[in-house]
Amino acid sequence: GGRMRILGWLGMASLCLGAAWAVPAKERRKAEKPKADLALYENLDLDNYDLTLDSYGEILDLSNYEELYDYSDLAPKIEVGTLAPRPKDPETLPNLSATAETPKLQPPSTAGPIHPAPIPVQGLPSCLLCLCIGTSVYCDDADLEHIPALPPETTYLYARFNRIGAVRAGDFTGLKKLKRIDLSSNSISWADVDAFRLLPSLQELILPENRLTALPELPRSIVRLDARLNRIPSAGLRPEAFRDLKQLQFLHLSDNQLDFIPAPLPESLRSLHLQNNNIQTMHEDTFCDSQDHSQVRRALEDIRLDGNPINLSLFPDAYFCLPRLPTGRF
Repeated sequence: GGRMRILGWLGMASLCLGAAWAVPAKERRKAEKPKADLALYENLDLDNYDLTLDSYGEILDLSNYEELYDYSDLAPKIEVGTLAPRPKDPETLPNLSATAETPKLQPPSTAGPIHPAPIPVQGLPSCLLCLCIGTSVYCDDADLEHIPALPPETTYLYARFNRIGAVRAGDFTGLKKLKRIDLSSNSISWADVDAFRLLPSLQELILPENRLTALPELPRSIVRLDARLNRIPSAGLRPEAFRDLKQLQFLHLSDNQLDFIPAPLPESLRSLHLQNNNIQTMHEDTFCDSQDHSQVRRALEDIRLDGNPINLSLFPDAYFCLPRLPTGRF
């Protein structure tokens, strides 16, 4: 009996010791768990995990972000950095499970004709087909077959590399400020007589690489005429076509079919290009007044007659008033 009592005491003592050791172990595990959790986060780069205001600009260029769009017409305005309050009534929350229905298109009403919106004055056809910058209109390589309606303030027109076949009298009506017309490299075969004559400010008319067989009448304000690389014969020029053009300085008619030099030439002329034509002869009064041997024509310094069959040495009295001899075959 005494032996049984001893064994019972030993069992009770072991249970008490086990309970005493269990409590510290549990507490130790609780204390060690945060340390383990912190060890997991030590492997993450928390400094770069989320974008900060300092590093955001390195990824997105915000310097002109607001300049690209105009948000002034958006309403209501939302303050950045605030959250809308959560609705108290659950019924006001959107039903995410419901599928949105595609709105059905209604057929157009047949009650009456639909009229197109009127084009504003500043939206003329030329500024839809071409590029309008200030008072200049750029219609280069726009596949045009005729000259479009131009804004009334047009000063410079560039319509090169198109398929324009003719210039009509009404193409430039009312364009009193037009100074330069460049129609290079088109298919212009004819121009109305009054197509350019009534333009009071026109200074430069540029028509090379077309199919012209005659020149229209020019305004007296013209300073530069360039009609190279066309098909103009001498019969395509009006008699004394350039005499009254007192401001003409540059007359370029090379690579045509001219038979003679279009005299008389105005005193204002500085450059005359007639190379690669069919000119065979000239008059002694073509450049100088044969009756006035004191005449000096200082402005006309550039005369090109090369590429013509004419022999310039046969007309020695035709150049006495010029500052330099023409370029050509002597």
